[in-house]
Amino acid sequence: MEESEQSLDQQSGQKVDQRPRNRPSYREIIEADTSPVSSILALTSNPAQSQADIPFEHYVDDDFFAREMGRMWPRVWQIACREEHIPEIGDYAVYDIGRYSIIVVRISSEEIKAFHNSCLHRGTKLKPSDSMGTTQDKIQCPFHGWTWNLDGTLNEVPCSWEFEHLDYDQNRLREVLVDSWNGFVFVNMDVDSAPLLDYLEVLPEHFKQWRFEDWYVAVHVRKHLHCNWKVAMEGFMEAYHTPVVHPEMCQVVGDWNMQHDIFGDHVSRDLCPMGVSSPSLDQPLTQEELLNRARPGSAAMSDLGVANLSAGQTARSVMAQEARQRFQGEYGLDLSSHSDAEVIDSLKYNVFPNLMFSGGASKHGLSIFRPDGFDTNKAIIDRYSFLPVPKGQPRPEPAEVFVIAEDESYMKSPDLSANDASVLDQDTSIMRWQQEGMHASAKGAETLSSYQESRVRWLHETLKKYVDN
Repeated sequence: MEESEQSLDQQSGQKVDQRPRNRPSYREIIEADTSPVSSILALTSNPAQSQADIPFEHYVDDDFFAREMGRMWPRVWQIACREEHIPEIGDYAVYDIGRYSIIVVRISSEEIKAFHNSCLHRGTKLKPSDSMGTTQDKIQCPFHGWTWNLDGTLNEVPCSWEFEHLDYDQNRLREVLVDSWNGFVFVNMDVDSAPLLDYLEVLPEHFKQWRFEDWYVAVHVRKHLHCNWKVAMEGFMEAYHTPVVHPEMCQVVGDWNMQHDIFGDHVSRDLCPMGVSSPSLDQPLTQEELLNRARPGSAAMSDLGVANLSAGQTARSVMAQEARQRFQGEYGLDLSSHSDAEVIDSLKYNVFPNLMFSGGASKHGLSIFRPDGFDTNKAIIDRYSFLPVPKGQPRPEPAEVFVIAEDESYMKSPDLSANDASVLDQDTSIMRWQQEGMHASAKGAETLSSYQESRVRWLHETLKKYVDN
C-alpha cells in the first residue's frame, strides 16, 4: 500500500513530502539536473490547510456570485492591459469585470491614470467595453458631449449656462488606483488598498530573473466558456487530471510530480517538470525516447526516430541546451545563466484572484480568468504568449485579440501551435460538464486532495476572507 502523499510536520506546520519512491518530487528531479538548482525554485512552502469539502455554492449560487462582485472584485489588484497597449499620450484601454468598467489612459510619457468608465452627467460609458484606441487630448461622452481632460478634470459642458449649479472641481472623473509592474498595468477600485508591490508578495522578487519588459505580446486569444470563472481557472491549477484529459502528455510531463507552493493570501505557484515521464505510466520512457518525444514540434504526438545521447546527457539537459541555442540565434537572448529547469519547465504563478503568470527564462505567458458579464455560469479566458524583442530591432506591435466562442476550437486561432491548441481544447471542453454537474450534484460539495489540489483550496480560503468581510 502506498503511503499518503503528505503529512504534517508538527514543529514547522509545513506539509512533509511522503510520496512513494517511484514518484520523485520536483525538487529531486531538478537536483538531478546537470545545471545548478535555482534558489527561487529550491523554495518550498505549503502550509497546513483544512481538509473540509468546498461547497458548490462558490461556483453556482447567484447570491455568492453577487457577494464576490460586491466585496471581492472591487478590492483586489487586477491587470487591465499592458503598457505596450497604450504607448502614446491619449492611448486608452477599457477593462470590464462584471458590471464594473474602468478606462486606463496614458496622460504623459511617465504617467497612466485610470477612471471609472462612466459619465458624470447621465452615466453613459465613455468608451466601449474591452476597447482600445486613442482619445487624443480629451475624453468625451458619446451622448451629450461632456468632456474631460486626460487627467480627469472637467473641461467642457455643452450649454454650460444650464449648469450654473455645477461644481467643476467636484466633477472630476472618479479615479481608481493604477500601478505598473513588469510592463503590466494593474488597477484597483479600492483607493485605500495596499500598494501593488505589497499585494504581489514574493512575485516581484521571484520574477527579477524572468522579466517581461523586453518581451512583447505575440499571441492573445480570448475564449468564452459556459462555466464559473473559478472552474475555468482551477482547470489550470493542478495536473491531477492529466492522465485522463491529456493522456498523450504523460509520456513527457511529470504531472503528479509537480510542486505546489503557497506563499501568502495572494500568491501561489506550481512547478511542473518537462522531459520526465508521468508516474501514472506503467513503463517510463528511456532518456532517448523522452528527448525524441518532448522536443518542440513532437510533444509526444509523433515518433520521429530515437535520438542519441552522449555520456552524461539527459533528455532535460539536451532540451535546455537546444532552447538556449534557439533563443540566442533567433532573439540574441543569452540564457546561459539560467538553470535547465528555468529554461524548459512549466513554472506557473497564480495571483489572487484571477491571474496566472508563466515564468522561467524561455516561457513568458499570462492567463486572465474573469466572469463573462454578470453571469455566475459564464467565464472568459484571455491567454497571452510573449516573445523576446529581437536585439537591435524595434518592438513589434502587440498582437490583437482573437476571439473564440465556446463551441469553437482553439485550432481556429492562426497564432497558436497545433499542440497548444489541442491541449487547451482538452482542458476547456470539460468545463461545461463540470459546471452543469455541480448544479446537478446531490452531494453539493467537492472533496479535494491534500496536496495536488491544495492551491485550489487556497483560492477558496482567500476568497472567503474577502466575501465574508
